[in-house]
Amino acid sequence: MTSFLSFFYKKPSFCKQQKKDVKAGKHPFQKIVSVALTSAMILGFSGCSPSKEASSSTEEYTTQLFAMDTYMSLTAYGKNAEAAVEEAAAEITRLEQIFSTNIETSEIAQINANGGGEVSEDTAYLIEKSLEYYEETKGAYDITVYPLVYEWGFTTQNYQVPSQDRISELLPLVGSDKMHLEGTTVSFDQEGMMIDLGTIAKGYASQKVADIFASYEISYGLINLGGNVQLVGTKPDGSDWKVAIQKPDKDASDSEYVGVLSASDCAVTTAGGYERYFEEDGTVYRHIFDPSTGCPTKSSLKSVSVVTKNGVDADGYDTALFVMDFDEAVAFWQEHKDLFDVILITEDDTIYVSEGIADDFTSDYTVKILK
Repeated sequence: MTSFLSFFYKKPSFCKQQKKDVKAGKHPFQKIVSVALTSAMILGFSGCSPSKEASSSTEEYTTQLFAMDTYMSLTAYGKNAEAAVEEAAAEITRLEQIFSTNIETSEIAQINANGGGEVSEDTAYLIEKSLEYYEETKGAYDITVYPLVYEWGFTTQNYQVPSQDRISELLPLVGSDKMHLEGTTVSFDQEGMMIDLGTIAKGYASQKVADIFASYEISYGLINLGGNVQLVGTKPDGSDWKVAIQKPDKDASDSEYVGVLSASDCAVTTAGGYERYFEEDGTVYRHIFDPSTGCPTKSSLKSVSVVTKNGVDADGYDTALFVMDFDEAVAFWQEHKDLFDVILITEDDTIYVSEGIADDFTSDYTVKILK
């Protein structure tokens, strides 16, 4: 989560039936975390969909699509820009058909329905990565929490607060230590276990798109998968991209942001509890789950942005850090500061930026530097 990064671009229009399907929760790929349309903004960029613009030094091609339950925008610069973008869009569609929990023929849906089975190398890779994150984060990252996410209604929009008895009944199904991957074969120790790769699939898709861009010799590009942003090189003029981190409040507009990060050739993702939630009896329940309780997390963090080279890592770490809460998240970053940087925003609206990107982040708010 995803991060929340958006361009100032016109969102694509869709037919009435597509809109009804999305509203009804029928559109594939419900992400456990960070599924709102935007969570930050790319400043100083504009484009239409699709567009092709020639200049003396570069050619720009942009396309927009709706996939994996979010709006996406792909932009490449270079003589092969159009071919690169169109192949990348097709790849995203292919991955959605594999990873979606809501497409009955997808590999994940089949694994969940059959209690295991054979998967493709793409799925096996992400499951392997999820197992690594599970061990590394001591269970804060766990793709087997899906039965609880489903029970609470976050995948269907049929929201409810389950009884504690029902939560206790489902909790034994949670735990990636009860999931096994042998080659490309997935198995579970417990009948009824299910998984959702939504917390890292968009990061994986962004990385795949970046690889496609590289194969077409694209030196400058911008990949925005509903807030999961991958920056390919710099802007064509050699300057950094400007990534604006959205204000993490449920009533904030898409154009309100708390700071701007100058960055290039990296991935930026954000997990936040304000993008998808429901309220019952005065209590707000967020869509990011604590695997240890089977309930929406009560994190003191409003949002977690991760900056790193690899989109999969950025997507996985932002979820885990949000679940960990502030103190544990800071401690985890300090142990792994050579791997990624962070921007943390707490419930009291304090902004914390890790030292590696502190000089690249500007804000009108008070910013504390993490060392």
